[in-house]
Amino acid sequence: MSGTGGTPGTLDREKLFAARLYAARVRPYLATALFALAPVESRRVPTMAVDRHWRCYVSPVFVDRTPVEELAGVWVHEVSHLLRDHHGRSDRVARERGLTGRGDRLRMNIAADFEINDDVYGAGLPCPAGAVRPGLLGLPEGELMEDYLRAFRLGPRTQDLAWLDCGSGADGLEREWDLGADGAHGLSAQERDAVRFRVAQGITARPGDTPKGWRRWAEEAFHPPQPWRDLLGAALRSAASGPGAGEDYVYGRPARRSAGLPGVILPSLRRRPPRVSVVVDTSGSVSDAELGSALLEVAAITRAVGGRRDLVTVLSCDAAARVVQPLCRAEGIVLLGGGGTDLRAGFARALRAQPRPDVLVALTDGQTPWPSTRPSCRTVVGLFPRSAAGPSWCEDDPDYVPDTPPDWARVVHIGSAPG
Repeated sequence: MSGTGGTPGTLDREKLFAARLYAARVRPYLATALFALAPVESRRVPTMAVDRHWRCYVSPVFVDRTPVEELAGVWVHEVSHLLRDHHGRSDRVARERGLTGRGDRLRMNIAADFEINDDVYGAGLPCPAGAVRPGLLGLPEGELMEDYLRAFRLGPRTQDLAWLDCGSGADGLEREWDLGADGAHGLSAQERDAVRFRVAQGITARPGDTPKGWRRWAEEAFHPPQPWRDLLGAALRSAASGPGAGEDYVYGRPARRSAGLPGVILPSLRRRPPRVSVVVDTSGSVSDAELGSALLEVAAITRAVGGRRDLVTVLSCDAAARVVQPLCRAEGIVLLGGGGTDLRAGFARALRAQPRPDVLVALTDGQTPWPSTRPSCRTVVGLFPRSAAGPSWCEDDPDYVPDTPPDWARVVHIGSAPG
């Protein structure tokens, strides 16, 4: 099937949109994501490429010379990068393994293509001659990008793939054609999450003949129903990046306005990495499993502040604040307690620390009195699940319902309530 042909040098949108409609018909579980992609004409991309804000940059020449069925496959290919968060995963791998060069990002793009291409082609979508598959390097299909990254290096067998460029949405490295976070036609973080949620929901509700790779993705994306660990990290990053957090006046570099005051040196405002104090509820109403989950959250919190363990302090608290310790590694933290709950003691002790925290995180089941006044730093509360209808609120008083966290705290529900 060939396109209708547009004016030479312009993007044939009719053909491009016909290919997207074809893709939605043969991959109906991806329809929501396909139609969420905003096409942007660009003569700087070799074929089609995406950014993390769900824009799809399209070469008019590529559209003109590619049959509609193959264009449909490219639509599915590019949206697969975004749904599977290859840009975010590439950024994390780059930080963890010190992969900073353009060659490293090309290798991530190749590994990401290995992950998705076995699910893209076939069943109505022809596989183009240049499609990158794991068999090209003698690797098995069905593995993840991170696994493929460990299995190969750039060399003679990959030199013909130097042209490959699916954009920053595939490997996290911004391109010169990217419109950026403030550019037109991009999706907000909330909109991107909503698209992923709807696609995952559709796959899990009607798996049918959906490829195994997509079923695995949907199970991981949709379980638990609320992406609470991502929400906790987002809440922490939001609190840490707010005005005043991690800011201090220093004389190492005088303020610019000192030039207008001869003989006077004014300090300048500089941002430093935020300090985080984590108060863990260790009262008798918190189970061992939840304390184990709290340690996992401490590790996630550390990653959210760039891996700086020296900036994270952990405090155990039941009715009294018992232990304050800097974080070396989550496995080495001793959580003491087992009595009643009063996190006010933990808040007070955390706020007395020197240097003072920029962000305070409380991990609790919520069965506690809360401070009557807003703390002097931003506060995030991670709530362990509880069922108000069950006996877990208070065995001695069946009518007891704990106070909800105050309005000044950002609340994230950890996991889902037991059924």
